[in-house]
Parts: sequence; structure tokens; C-alpha cells
Amino acid sequence: MNRRIWWFTAVVVVASWWKGVMGAAQAPAIWVMGDSLVDNGNNNFLRSMAKANYYPYGIDYYRGPSGRFCNARTFSDILGDWLGIPAPPPFLDPTTAGNRILGGVNYASAAGGILDESGSHYGDRYTLSQQVVNFETTLGQLRSMMSPGNLTQLLSNSIVVMVFGSNDYINNYLMPNIYASRRTYTPEAFANILLNRYALQIHALYSLGLRKFFIPGIGPLGCIPNQLATGQAPAGRCVDSVNQMIGPFNEGLKKLIDRFNDGSHPGAIFVYGNTYGVFGDILNNPARYGFTVRDTACCGVGRNQGQMTCLPLQTPCFNRDQYVFWDAFHPTQAANAVLAQRAYSGSSTDCHPINVQQLAQFRL
Repeated sequence: MNRRIWWFTAVVVVASWWKGVMGAAQAPAIWVMGDSLVDNGNNNFLRSMAKANYYPYGIDYYRGPSGRFCNARTFSDILGDWLGIPAPPPFLDPTTAGNRILGGVNYASAAGGILDESGSHYGDRYTLSQQVVNFETTLGQLRSMMSPGNLTQLLSNSIVVMVFGSNDYINNYLMPNIYASRRTYTPEAFANILLNRYALQIHALYSLGLRKFFIPGIGPLGCIPNQLATGQAPAGRCVDSVNQMIGPFNEGLKKLIDRFNDGSHPGAIFVYGNTYGVFGDILNNPARYGFTVRDTACCGVGRNQGQMTCLPLQTPCFNRDQYVFWDAFHPTQAANAVLAQRAYSGSSTDCHPINVQQLAQFRL
């Protein structure tokens, strides 16, 4: 650990007397960017085939189907609970304006990727670059509402959650009949392209005033029902070749976080979330977390309920809290809860170099 991170950690320890009480806001706002893992309704307003605004999506959510690709709350919803911050409204909701944007905004869009072309076969979606542009739109609104000093404080103490990368594999690299990337690039070369694009956009957000970033890696995609449904894995196993493909991206993202923390972005803290490791722990030790089904979706069609995703009015499983996966691609609320808790207060193997709780406690 470099000296700068040692200093961050030391300050967090010294300031440990300041603890956010559960339910009390530990940060002024949370800005969410990403894909369907954290989309909370943006794709409802887009001409896209990637939608979750119908039953049984949201079957356990108090608002019913909201556009969340889950039976209830997403990872970022629950992480916000830990931080004491209500789930921010979706950017495209017409009511997302005025005081509603002061606590943050959700820009995530299902099928969106780091690369602009990823997920294009689904139709309209907001990619990483467009989500950064959308944040700039919000920033313009905030400038008209707040003094420069107050806006700087809001941005610098907010938490930014960025969940990207899965679609660049599922809806790009792993679809060679539609996209040329797999025929053109090795897994290492493709990961480098993704990381270079990611770095540019993260730097752009830093330039706009954001300072606290939580950036998780990609989970074990070879274990999701969609990939198991291909029949490429032995019974009880994941598709190892897919998991190996994403290794260079996760390893490179962690190195990128270290580089960003090593003085190139003064006054900012970047945290890597080890989604692959945490989700792997859930899959390897399901009973520890109350799960009994780890290889089949709660709602879906075909082998492993993963050949087609959850259809309108389909009857899902009844014991949803015992399933790791809600549909062909997405975790259940129960699995999201484990991921969020480990991101918030997990050990150094879950988050690097500090966890989200410590990130929120640090005052710039």
C-alpha cells in the first residue's frame, strides 16, 4: 500500500469516533452509473428491448415493477440504505428535477456498456460516455440552484457508484455472430480497450468535481444462468472459459484504481470492489448465506431458467430469498444484499484499499 493510502486509512481510523448511525446520511448524495444491475427505471423511457417494467419484476418491491431488473431492490439501492441515502431517482424520469436531484441521480441503463457499441442490438441505451454527459446536464441544473462553494462540497463528499463491464462481455465479446470484438481481440487486448475507455470517463467525472468513487469489478459471468444454459459447463460447474476471459479486466481495474490513488488525482479516493470474489464466496458457500439454489434462475425459461429471461406475467419461484439469481442475468434482492453489505463494511479482500463505509467517513 502506498503512503497516500496509508494516510487515508490512518485518518479513517483516527476519525472512527464519527460513525454514521444506520438511517442517518453518511454522505450528501449518491450518483449511480452503470447497467441493468443498478438501473432503477431509466430504460422505461427509452426505445429498448431491455426493460423490466412488467410483472413479475418488482414482485417483492413496494412499488411493484419499477424498471429494476430484480424481484425487489438492486445492489445500489441497498448500498444506499447502508449509507443512509434514499435511492436516487432515475435521470430520465420527468420529475427528476429541483430538490429531487440534491441527493443524487441514477443514470444507469440496461444493456449499457463501457464501449458505445455494446448492447446495441437491444436498441436505445445509455452507455458510459452518455451517462457522463447526462451527469453534466444534472451538474448544470445544480449550478443554477447552489453557490459554487456549496456545490463543491456536495460533489466532493458524494459517493459515486460505477457498475460497468458485464455488458461488454455478455452483449459484445461473447456474441461473435453480432460483434467483431472476439474475432479481433484477445481477452487481454479487449480488457485493455475497456480499461482505457473507462479511465478516460472516470477522469472526466473527476474533472467535474467528483472525488469519492466506488468501482466494482465484474462478477463470475460464467456462473450466471444465461451462460450455464449454453451447456458448456459440466453439471455443478461454471463455464470456466468465460470466467477466465474477464480475469484480465478485473486485474487491470484494480491496478487502475491503484494508479489513480497514487497521486495522479489529488484529493480523490478510488475504491475497487471485488465483486468476483464476493459472488464466488456466495456460490461456493450458499448455505452460509441462506441460499439453496445457485445455478437456476428464479424466473426464466429453458435450461437453468436461463435460455430466456423472465417473461411478462410468468410465475416465479416462491422461495425467492433462497435463490442466488432472479433471472438469466441478475441476482435476487437477497444476493444483492450480501454484495452491498460486503461493499459497505467488508474486509480488504472485498474492497481495496478501503471499504465504502470508510470512504464515506473520510472528509476531504
